[in-house]
Amino acid sequence: MNFWTYIARIIIKGRIPILIILAFITYLLATQMKYMRFSHSEANLLPKNHEVNLEYNKFLKIFGEEGNLIILATQDSTIYTAKKFNNWNKLSKQLDTLPQIDFTVSIGDIKKLYKDTENERFDFTPIYNHPPKTDKEVDSIKTDLFENLPFYDNFLFNKKTGTIRTIIYIKKDIVNTIERKKFILEVLNPTIAKFEKDNNIDVKISGMPYIRTMNSKSITDEIGIFVVLALLVTSIIFFFFFRSHRATLITMIVVSVGVIWAFGFIGLFGYEITVLTALIPPLIIVIGVPNCIFLINKYQQEIKEHGNQAKSLQRVISKVGNATLMTNVTTASGFATFIFTKSQLLNEFGIIASVNILAIFILSLLIIPIIYSFLHKPQDKHLRHLEKRWIDTIVSWMERTVRHKRIAVYISTVVVIVFSIIGVYMIKVSGSLIEDMPKGKDFFKDIVFFENEFGGIMPLEIIIDTKRKKGVMKLSTLKRMDKLVEIIDEIPELSPTVSVLNIVKYSKQAYYNGNPKYYQLPTTQEQNFILSYTKNSNTNSDLLSNFVDSTGQYARITTFMKDIGTDKMERIEERLQARIDKVLPAENYNVTLTGKSLVFLKGTNYLIKNLVISLSLAIFLISLFMAWMFRSFKMILISLLPNILPLLVTAGLMGYLGVPIKPSTILVFSIAFGISVDDTIHFLAKYRQELQVNNWRVKISVYNALRETGVSMFYTSIVLFFGFLVFTVSSFGGTIALGGLVSVTLLFAMVSNLLLLPSLLLSLEKKIANKKVLKKPPIQILTETEAELKEETED
Repeated sequence: MNFWTYIARIIIKGRIPILIILAFITYLLATQMKYMRFSHSEANLLPKNHEVNLEYNKFLKIFGEEGNLIILATQDSTIYTAKKFNNWNKLSKQLDTLPQIDFTVSIGDIKKLYKDTENERFDFTPIYNHPPKTDKEVDSIKTDLFENLPFYDNFLFNKKTGTIRTIIYIKKDIVNTIERKKFILEVLNPTIAKFEKDNNIDVKISGMPYIRTMNSKSITDEIGIFVVLALLVTSIIFFFFFRSHRATLITMIVVSVGVIWAFGFIGLFGYEITVLTALIPPLIIVIGVPNCIFLINKYQQEIKEHGNQAKSLQRVISKVGNATLMTNVTTASGFATFIFTKSQLLNEFGIIASVNILAIFILSLLIIPIIYSFLHKPQDKHLRHLEKRWIDTIVSWMERTVRHKRIAVYISTVVVIVFSIIGVYMIKVSGSLIEDMPKGKDFFKDIVFFENEFGGIMPLEIIIDTKRKKGVMKLSTLKRMDKLVEIIDEIPELSPTVSVLNIVKYSKQAYYNGNPKYYQLPTTQEQNFILSYTKNSNTNSDLLSNFVDSTGQYARITTFMKDIGTDKMERIEERLQARIDKVLPAENYNVTLTGKSLVFLKGTNYLIKNLVISLSLAIFLISLFMAWMFRSFKMILISLLPNILPLLVTAGLMGYLGVPIKPSTILVFSIAFGISVDDTIHFLAKYRQELQVNNWRVKISVYNALRETGVSMFYTSIVLFFGFLVFTVSSFGGTIALGGLVSVTLLFAMVSNLLLLPSLLLSLEKKIANKKVLKKPPIQILTETEAELKEETED
């Protein structure tokens, strides 16, 4: 007995135990959904042992978590009235009492550094001793701040625009935990909303902990929308094609169980919900529906042909089951290649996607025949879609094109290839922490505000190792650092720096009685006087600990970056490195660039290189699979061309439309390739079957294969097109690009597989139309006659 015939009999005869087993597995996986974790930190695209990660971890070990700042700001001019000014400072005090907060710094906390000549030390005094009672007092405080305290400029205020800020340092041990999320969503946001309402002031909020929390919330909010939309769109299209409520309902049951399994596997494996894993459930719907189309369409064709329900169900499993297995294996292979990248983000995505694609195949193969076995045969009205004239018109047009206009197909293909190659050379590489974030959300608008006002919110750290204890405070080192800071201040994409230099300059200003023109590094002569005051005071020690380590060997210079792509960042990095090599020579200093923003940008480049390898691996694996299936090198070449062409077209479109290569868009190629090969397998499987029936006559075999598989290929491609198009309603730029580009790629793949592939088979008729080229595949594909004979014999 044929393997698939044997499987078919097991499924039909054991339908009740199988349903019980499926229900039990679904229940178990549903219980695992509670273990799904939402990501509380940025996706690290680099391997843990990568040099960039090691440098960043070294920085964290010396200076601690950098990303624990939440920043509040307002540009409202009425903030400088007594009532609102005092309320702003009260808000800071209120937040300071919260258990999740380490400390806050606001205008009301500003203290002047002054010289205590009696004790020969520096000390702090408040900028004002009591809350201002009049607007005039506030103006006086404002003037004093803006004109006499450059130390705080671009930190607590922007004197050019009048914007003021409050800096909130949340406790470092909650930065990467769910406590951060609870604090921001349940405490901070309501508190700020009440303040805005009470004072009629617009407060901007930003900082990496806040951005990560709001971005993660947007991701989780969209999961449900995607699942509902994917179900709605695919069910409408399915019903439009089949005009059967029953077939539509069965399909929705299959993919709904598939969604439960997808969430369950994410929880079972303990993976986080990221912007990629959030796509898995709707992706399973989009990929699962074509499985159902092939199985249900075959069942209805069989019923129409001979009316025997048992034979129809057996043939659905034995004849379509193997081809559907092949297509799902190739699709899963496209996703599984991500497992071989060293990026944890992609690794988890690849594992979950490939496991669930195989799971949805098993579900569709089991559930559809079993449910139909309990139901009456489809009525004539359910089979009318098989005779739709508009479908016949499309298939007839394809057949005429392949039969009479192959030269036109080849010329069109060459023209498309040329234009696509030109477009490929126009593609740019990009990547930033916030580029793909939802631009319509308030938190993204606040990011843009902070970029304009304070030069950015993504930290970039420069670590200077002086190679000796207390080396940082040497005047020669400080002067070298100051030269480096000069070049940073000239780069418009970077904010003014914060470092030990600011403290030293402020100390000199204090030594000269607060005169702002002395806000500069001391001379060699001044250093001794100022140093004697510094040694006698404890006021600078807390400030210094943020910028110099306890041994005095390491210093950090902190700046913040705007939302720039990898190309700009590379140029900035080169410019900084040239300056570093010049003013901080390697024989005396080790200087490292690090920070979350740099780690992400380096990760983007690393990811792109890995995904090129991933795509190549996908093509190689699927080629091996095709070789094993058809035992023909020539057939591999013929089958790959129609599937690589759509990828080239998509890459060309990206160049023309200005869509850059970035982590979200590079995924398109591996995903689309794995799915588009499905059509090729279905067509070639039927083509080989027809060759055997028609005594290896290519023309009649191609036309028969085109007529029979063309409808299903058209149906599935349309479902996939609109299914992936669902992702374009996302607020995330990367998800929009992924959905749009995969949809376009699959549409081109359908046209390519229905026109170019048959044309190639006909043109190369003499070279491939023999049994030596198309040897018997290891997965047996039965002909109609063989199937009937076997069934009659076994029955």
